[in-house]
Amino acid sequence: MLASFLIGLREGLEAALVVGILVAYLTQLGRRDVLPRLWLGVAGAIALALAIGAFFTFGAYALTFEAQEIIGGLLSLLAVAMVTWMIFWMQNHARTLASGLRSGVDRAIATGGLWGIVVLGFVSVAREGVETTLLLWSMVQSFGNAPESLAGAVLGILCAAVLGWLVARGMLRLNLRRFFTWTGAFLIVVAAGVLAYGIGDLQEAGVLPGPNTVLAPVVDGVVAVGWSGFPFGWAFDLTTAFDPTSPAAVILQATIGFTARMSWLQVIAWMLYVGVVGALFLVRAVTASPSPVPAPPTAGPTTETADSNLHSSALSPHSKETHEHPLS
Repeated sequence: MLASFLIGLREGLEAALVVGILVAYLTQLGRRDVLPRLWLGVAGAIALALAIGAFFTFGAYALTFEAQEIIGGLLSLLAVAMVTWMIFWMQNHARTLASGLRSGVDRAIATGGLWGIVVLGFVSVAREGVETTLLLWSMVQSFGNAPESLAGAVLGILCAAVLGWLVARGMLRLNLRRFFTWTGAFLIVVAAGVLAYGIGDLQEAGVLPGPNTVLAPVVDGVVAVGWSGFPFGWAFDLTTAFDPTSPAAVILQATIGFTARMSWLQVIAWMLYVGVVGALFLVRAVTASPSPVPAPPTAGPTTETADSNLHSSALSPHSKETHEHPLS
């Protein structure tokens, strides 16, 4: 539940900040009349994320076991790829996020089309929604406890909505740079566990060599464990000494992807992902310039500038300058 809560909190806060920037900028431009179009796009993005989750959850029942394992494994790899891209994208574009969104609003208004604002709202939220859906679906498939995982994600999203509203109103100063750094590091560990699970699925389906294939080393009629099982056997097997239902096992499984029995390919993939992606993330975080990271514009009468600690905000919607643009 902790992992899904933090995923919902991070992704939800990112989406809330994006929407906050768009709403405040449209308010500053005196174009609150187009806000319903923005919310229509946001609603469409949420509906897309829910539809994808429902399709993956209920559509798999009609498939064979091998097909389910292949699809589950591939979707887990896709979720890991999207999360990895999102983590580094945020590191690169956090400082220019607000200006990029404002430019998108200006372009949409300049074209005078109905769908410009709708599409902007949709695209701005859909990425976080699809990423969250794929990652949560992969986690539920990997670690079970679907009700707890979904409850944690919903709670995280609700907390993110409240935090985003408080930040946008200027009622809360949140160190977003530090927040996204720490949650990004946590997501790297979670994604490594999802990667290991995806590889396990592909091994069970016979797509990758593993303990369930003919390439597995066998000792005394059973698949070898430890160094004798390298590279396609079990790296370790603690099923007889480690209760998988114990609190410690559940926490380890939900956070770092540890299970009582893992193959060598799973362990190697986990270590390589954490080592390579974690090192790159750490280096970029340490060497990043301490220049300000934009935060959403405030909806209040004052204007504050986000510093490197994200004492945030931006444009005041009460600016006396109003831009008139035709928008049908």
